Amino acid sequence: MCKTLASLLQPSLLLSKLATVTRCLHGSPALEGKIKFIKQGIDINKYTLRPLRLIKSGGRGYDGRIWTHGVGGGHRQNYRMVDFKRVGPKEGDPLVEKVLSVRYDPCRSADIAVVAGGEHKRYILASQNMKTGDLIKTSGKLTRMAVRAAEGDAHPVGSLPLGTIVHNVEIFPGEGGKFARAAGTSAQLMRKVDERCILRLPSKREISVSQECMVTVGRVSNIDHNKKPIGKAGRSRWLGIRPQSGLWHRKTGYNGRKIKAAKPVKVYAKKPSKKPLRHTFTV
Repeated sequence: MCKTLASLLQPSLLLSKLATVTRCLHGSPALEGKIKFIKQGIDINKYTLRPLRLIKSGGRGYDGRIWTHGVGGGHRQNYRMVDFKRVGPKEGDPLVEKVLSVRYDPCRSADIAVVAGGEHKRYILASQNMKTGDLIKTSGKLTRMAVRAAEGDAHPVGSLPLGTIVHNVEIFPGEGGKFARAAGTSAQLMRKVDERCILRLPSKREISVSQECMVTVGRVSNIDHNKKPIGKAGRSRWLGIRPQSGLWHRKTGYNGRKIKAAKPVKVYAKKPSKKPLRHTFTV
């Protein structure tokens, strides 16, 4: 009898043990998208012009689950390390770089340019009229009088005159450009309030950033990117876009025209706190 009860109680005890098992997944927002290179033994902190092999994720995250639907397949691509940080001297003459070539990048809609200054070469986003042989300047000096910047030059947003068209906009000084990086996009400097600058994004949303944030003058290259017809379903598969389900989907309030009041200015004054590196799940 005791053996029978023991045999009956063992599965329940096993289930109770399994119920308290925790699974820890280590993931950092700063490393999302870079794990695929780290697993290949590539030092992501060492800059290189060599195209890196890009392993497709199929829309899956680090936990193996689908994060983004409609992604998968596509032509093999190589990743280029594009430098979104335009860092220049805050005193003295600006950094002058020469455009060696303007190239196609399969990992983004905009074109990229190879620039060289001193003993260093790097990839940057190409502006609309950038061509081989151009000289571009990068200055970190914040001036009282508005500077007369040419297309492709990078300056603190507080040094530019009102109405300037810019791209590769920083939201925190020294972190690199975050906004207006896609093909043909740009932001516009609307007004200055004390030590803050208000810019209007392509979505018509206005943001407030520090006057020390770096921006690049001009519009991003490849402005006719969205006007090229796909032509056939197969080309979408080449681009890694999977088709939607053939089932009928009822339209909701997400579809159709919307008339909404303008959103308030979004202020980027304080960096958000870092998320934890460990995610614990209880089964």
